[in-house]
Parts: sequence; structure tokens; C-alpha cells
Amino acid sequence: TGYFSLTIQTSADCPSKMQLVPTNPVSEEVSRGKSRKRLNPVIHTEAPEPDPIREAYLYCNFPNQTEHTWEGHSLADYKLLSVQVMIRHGDRYPLYSIPQTKRPAIDCTLSPNRVPSHPLLASFISHMALGAQGHWDTSLASLPRIPNNRVCEMGELTQTGVVQHLKNGAILHQAYIRQHKLLPADWSSRHVWVETTGKSRTLQSGLALLYGFLPGFAWPRLALRQQWSTLFCSAACDCPARNRYLDQEQKRQYRQRVADTELERTYVAMATALGVATRTLRAANPVDALLCHVCHGLPFPCARAPAPVPAQQRDDERLRLQAGLYRRYATLAAHPYLNRTAQRMERAARGRQGGAEPAFVLASAHDVTLQPVLSALGLEGAGFPRFAARLVFELWKSPGSVEDAFVRVLYNGEDLTFHTAFCRHHDRHSARPLCPLGNFLSFVRRGMFSIVNATSYQQACHQRFLQDF
Repeated sequence: TGYFSLTIQTSADCPSKMQLVPTNPVSEEVSRGKSRKRLNPVIHTEAPEPDPIREAYLYCNFPNQTEHTWEGHSLADYKLLSVQVMIRHGDRYPLYSIPQTKRPAIDCTLSPNRVPSHPLLASFISHMALGAQGHWDTSLASLPRIPNNRVCEMGELTQTGVVQHLKNGAILHQAYIRQHKLLPADWSSRHVWVETTGKSRTLQSGLALLYGFLPGFAWPRLALRQQWSTLFCSAACDCPARNRYLDQEQKRQYRQRVADTELERTYVAMATALGVATRTLRAANPVDALLCHVCHGLPFPCARAPAPVPAQQRDDERLRLQAGLYRRYATLAAHPYLNRTAQRMERAARGRQGGAEPAFVLASAHDVTLQPVLSALGLEGAGFPRFAARLVFELWKSPGSVEDAFVRVLYNGEDLTFHTAFCRHHDRHSARPLCPLGNFLSFVRRGMFSIVNATSYQQACHQRFLQDF
């Protein structure tokens, strides 16, 4: 939400028109990572001008854009052992409505003849009707397998969201199935592990990606499991310190807001215009609603009371990074997922070919899942997760060695391995040019907890005294 100013202004044809007005996008002390293949630095004498409109379009993630991706790229003769993917659901209808305005009219049924479309969309629709043949957690079986409302419900996946993940699946299919034969033609639930939260938008996004990815989508071979927490923390969700860090960060943001007289006045103006209490107002709510208009090319709505309402500025992100509270929260929020990822990698690296460890793991999640994982990995510069964002962990084995295993981390197709906290200091020009799996295992088991002055997850979660910020 730091990429825009939100202004309610008058015009001749609309007494009070709500518009997105560019402001400086959120800055990061760590720049967005580049592929490890690009070794020559680009030197700038001056910082480039921010382009907030471009940032908004990147967030929308229009599926007709061509992508150049690095999934599946490695040194010759290295063998791909496993791939683990976390995705954010695709484009959805807003979670919030703007008071005193008409909700955007978006059709949430699927039609191959409506833009955007995909070559797989028609057969995807047909196959989803056969979902009773699949193996489901009971809690998931009642959810619709495709969006099906003529007028979208709040938070519902749109056709754009489905197409985004059909495209993601096709990209991963080309990289991992065609090039590396990661899965056999007769794959089964032994080879593929799928988890999703209990929201229809994450279930449907996961199904769309799988349909584009798998070598022959077959319901009887597929098992779908529910993660009850959006943090994907499974049996390790009990972490009092994590909750306190998040509470402290939210209080810090509020104190910062009220200490800035001009910013507080604009929050009061925004709350008055939207008809909500000032203290409960989150700038993300109206921005979430308005980004729907940007992503679907719709005109902005009208509201009643004119008032200038700027969004959070770059300084807020800088102060958030300096305070370090969110990074501490993210470390504890992301550890259970990262720990399971590391355990699967270690078992796959030690196991024999054809072992029981799945070769492909999919976690279909939310921005509030993905953002802490990125932060915990030291990838704050990767930006806020766009619709249909994908984070990929690849496990590789070097030729002629049964001991050496290596990990690559890719975000939206870009290799960010050497920007992660556990491998940014590794010598890429050494005899081991990929990031050793041992670096990742050590980071997850111990190294990542240094920021909270602990040596384990349990110690970090249950420390009796926490620093008061």
C-alpha cells in the first residue's frame, strides 16, 4: 500500500471522485535480487525515478505478459531431486468494500471465450467437474473447485486468477517435467504432496497450477490436504513470542502514525470519507478495493466527502526495517514451514532413487503466508507478494557424488539464492558454485534465530522475557 496516494477529489461529472495518485514506492535497503547469472553490476550515479504505476501493474500480474524464468536452470549433469513451491492465490475480488460506493461488477464464472483466457482453460473447467474422484480432506470437499458466481463474492478468485496459475503450472511443467523429468508419467500421490488453506481461492489456485503442471492430470491419483493455519505451521503453531512481536509492530506503526500530525489528519479525513472509526482504519483496506479497479481496468468509484488522503510513505518501510520487529515476527512465523521444507530436502538428498519422499510439494497460500517467509529468508527486497506469486525451492545433486546436495531459491522465476541470508556470502566461483544444502539446514535449525537471541524455535517462542520496544 506504500506505492500510492489515495485522493478523493471533486470533478464536474463526479462530485467526489476517488483516485489513485502516485507517490514514492516503498523503499528497501536491500535491492530486488537479480539472477545469479547476471554478474556485472549496473552502476547508477543517481537513484532511478520511482514508477508507482508500473509497481501497481506488477502487483496485478497480468497473465498476458511474457516471462523469462530461471526455474530448472543449473550446471550440466546436475540432477534435480525435488521441488517445493509456495504460491499466493491468484487475482481475487476485494476483501473490503468502500462505503457509500457501488461494488465493481466482475463476473466470477469461467469462460474460455472471455479475456484473459488460456489454452488449457476449457479442459480445466471440464476436469474440475470430476473432482469427486479425488482424495480430499473432508473440510475441503465442500469447497467449489472453480469460481462460479455471476457476480463475484468478496475474496473470490476471478478468471484472471485461474489463468495466472494455469500459466504458472505451464512454466513449471516446461522447466521440471519436460526438461528434467521430475515426475514419471504414472505419477501418484506418493510423488506429489499438496496443501492448501481452507479458502476457495487458495484451493482453486492450487488446482489450476497442478492442472498446468502435472504430466496428465488425474483425480484418482491426487490427494489434497488442508492447512488450518495461514502460516502453514501444522503442529508447531504455539509460539507466544511470535504473537507478541506482531502486536509490538502494530503498536509501533500506530504510535508512528499519531506522532505525525499531518499523517494523522489524513487518516481522520480518510476515516470520515469512508464512514469508519479512525483508530480501526487500515490504509490497506481501501487500497485493496481500489487495486481491483486497476487490475480489471475499471473506472474508480465516487464517494461523498472530498478530502486528500495519502497512503503510507517510504519512511514507514525504512523505520519498519530499522525497528526489526517484523523481521523477528517473520522468523518465528516462517520457521515451521521452512523447517518442514528443510527436512524434506534432507531426506530426499539422503534417500535412494524411487524413495518415499515426494518429488513435488505445493503449498497454496496467501500474502500473509508468503511475506514472512521472504522476510525470514532475508529477501525483504523482493517486494510485497503479487497475485499468483510463486516461491520455489529446488534441490540438486552434483554428478559423481552421493554427498553433495545443493539448493536454489527462486521467486517469480528469478534466482535469488545468493541474496538469501544463508547463502549471500557463499563464493559462487569456488569448486561448489551452487549453494550447499548444508547452509540452508544450518540456517533453519539454528542460524535464523540469532535475530531473536535464541538457538532454537522452542527457545525463541517461549522466552520468558522479551525486549520491550
